[in-house]
Amino acid sequence: MERKTAVKIFKALSDENRLMILSLIGNSQICACKLLENLEIGQPTLSHHMKILCDSGIVEATKEGKWMYYKINKSKYNETAKFLESALNKDALNSIKCSSC
Repeated sequence: MERKTAVKIFKALSDENRLMILSLIGNSQICACKLLENLEIGQPTLSHHMKILCDSGIVEATKEGKWMYYKINKSKYNETAKFLESALNKDALNSIKCSSC
């Protein structure tokens, strides 16, 4: 995963409402109306948050009739998890020496 892509995803995840949306979606597909029932935000605000999540690639949207359905993009989720795990790899940090050590 490119760092630019990771930054976009992490920015998308840096909002309390968007994290709540992800937890509501979970491992299923959920209608926007169900998200609205469980969040204390209006439809325009939900649309704003969903655009950010979808643009980052972490959430996928499907329109059925007049409703939007959302689900987690599993491959992007796994790719992001691997990126984060790699970035936090202690072996990589231990190999970096500073001049004052």
